[in-house]
This record gives sequence, C-alpha cells and structure tokens, in this order.
Amino acid sequence: MDNSRTNETASIDPATVFAALADIVYTGSTAEEVYSAICVAATLLIPGCDHASLMLVRRGKPITVAASDEVARTVDDIERATGEGPCLDAIENEAAQVETDFLTPTRWPALARGVLTRTPVRGAMGFRLMLDQKKVGALNLFSDTPGLFDAGTADKAIVLTAFAAVTVSAIISGEEADTLRRGLQSNREIGKAIGLLMVMHDVNDDQAFDMLRKTSQDLNVKIAALAQSVVEAHKRSISS
Repeated sequence: MDNSRTNETASIDPATVFAALADIVYTGSTAEEVYSAICVAATLLIPGCDHASLMLVRRGKPITVAASDEVARTVDDIERATGEGPCLDAIENEAAQVETDFLTPTRWPALARGVLTRTPVRGAMGFRLMLDQKKVGALNLFSDTPGLFDAGTADKAIVLTAFAAVTVSAIISGEEADTLRRGLQSNREIGKAIGLLMVMHDVNDDQAFDMLRKTSQDLNVKIAALAQSVVEAHKRSISS
C-alpha cells in the first residue's frame, strides 16, 4: 500500500489550515469560496482523504454546493441517482457513516457498483451538518485507498465537521437575514409607491396596487423594482 498521501497529510499543521480557513471566512469571501475551501481543507487534514464535497439540503433535496474535484461530484451524483450512500445517510443520522472498502460487502450495493465503475474511490465517510436542530447537509470524504477510513479517521474528521457546521450555519443565517432585509425593503418601497399613486391618480390602495401590478407585467419588470423606480422618480421630481 502506498502511504505517501497519508504521510503528506500527517505532515501538514492543522492549525495552519484552520487559520487559512478562518481568513477565508472572515475576509468577506463568497459562500461558494468558503464551501470550496472547506472541501480542499478536508483533503489536506484528513488522512487518506483524496476528494471531498459539501451537500446542503435545499427545498428538500441534497445539492452539492462545493467539491474538491469532479470525482467527489461524481460520487455525489451516483448517491442521488441510486438514493443510497453514506453521504445521504449522514444527513439523517447523527453518527458518522463510514465505508472502508466498496469492494467488500456494503450497506450500499448500488452505490458501490457505480462508484467502482466510474471513479477511483474505494472508501467514503459522511458527516451530518446541523443548524438550529435542523439537518441541513453533510460533509463527504472519499479515499482512493481501501481500508484507510475507519473509526479513528472519523474522529479526526469530526473537528473539521464542527468547523464546517458552524461556518455553514453562519452563512445560511446570513443569507436568510439578507433575504429578509431585502424583502422588508421591497415592501416599504411598494408601500411608498402605492401611496404616491393613490395621491397622483386619486384612487384607493387596491386600485393603486393593481396599477403597479399591471405595469410591472406589461414592462416585464419585478413589482419591487418598479415600485423603487416610482419612488425615485418622485424624489427626482421634487428636487428638480
């Protein structure tokens, strides 16, 4: 067995990798960049890990939001196609899901056939990510060498999983807050626009909203954007 990859991983200082991850998280990087960095960090920190991916549940479906390479994405695709695997099971179960060798009898035979046919992967691990007691996704690790993934390796991966869980939670919460702020801002702009139309056209609020809605449809413009244009146009007319 070639242990060069494992030895290389063991020589990397975890503190350096986590410091680099923290820099990426706190310097305003995009969610995609942060997720990709976590996947790359997994291949550097976890003994035997050659590929990694991050799945998040969106609208009830597990989506691969980042991966270290195409091999990891392919395994994720096979899991979704077969409906089975350690990564999908990890989303539902608290315990780490470990496959030491896809060539041996496995809990996921359909996945094993696809993985062995289409990729060099022999072992896999999945770890659940939680947000406010909700199952939001999984960190998925893959090894090209059989037998390297076991309970000991899983224990080492838990630290990175905890970091990933906190980071993903912060990003998701931030995205939800941004969406809420945009929604509230849009509602305020729509309210202002309806008020202006009521005054300018001597109509009630329902009629003003219908005018705004019909115009947005005719112009193929979102009603929030149109409302903002109405308000800005009124501001310009006052200042001119």
